Amino acid sequence: MGGRLSGKRIMITGAAQGIGLAIAKACHAEGAALLLLDRDAALLAVEADRLRQNGARLVHAAVDITDADGITRTVADAAEKIGPINALVNNAGINVFTEPLAMEDADWERCFDVNLKGAWNCCRAVLPELIEMGGGAILNIASTHAFTIIPHTFPYPLAKHALLGMTKALGLEYAAKGIRVNALAPGYVATQKVHDYWNSFPDPEAAKAATLALHPGKRIASPEEIALAAVFMISDECPFMNATCLTIDGGLSVQQHPS
Repeated sequence: MGGRLSGKRIMITGAAQGIGLAIAKACHAEGAALLLLDRDAALLAVEADRLRQNGARLVHAAVDITDADGITRTVADAAEKIGPINALVNNAGINVFTEPLAMEDADWERCFDVNLKGAWNCCRAVLPELIEMGGGAILNIASTHAFTIIPHTFPYPLAKHALLGMTKALGLEYAAKGIRVNALAPGYVATQKVHDYWNSFPDPEAAKAATLALHPGKRIASPEEIALAAVFMISDECPFMNATCLTIDGGLSVQQHPS
């Protein structure tokens, strides 16, 4: 273990797979205790057991982040087992992509309930203890959708723009309390969701090639690469980084046209 997160007790949502699981593994490798949350109880249990077999000190709970009371109870229960949470990674989220006039009210509500309100539920559950302890870190996993727009993905970018706004607002609100609130904005990442997207096309390999071709480096990120940045932002190595967003997309969002 590197020990960069020694003494950290980190709550990670959406931790059963993809970016969330990669962050959990990286945080364990750096000495953190973990509270892992996910809606998929079976998959979460499997991955939590694997981490425990590798020496991880952790608590896991199958809970939906839209359940504010459930989140509060889970955080309180974890405090008794591993100690009070002093860092939060709001990773859980869902893709809700529609055309604006084709969108149903239920699509809007589901998108904002998970991607924005769910993140707030988790922030609200840990903030009182962070204030009491005199500091801590919150990292919201946003997206390049937080500052760029892809047609036909409404209302997902709206929720991610709002998540970035919440990051800035909370970062300023609690800076004097020693609490840092930042965001991480991945672009395309080789998660199961992205593979499912490619597989939705008649020619998945062609769809994959088209995605890779958009990027200056002709590849996309691995979940582990996102996790490396998350460890840095949670750690004490960037103590003056607050109310800001780090973009990890291989340069995609700054080029005008693909090469």
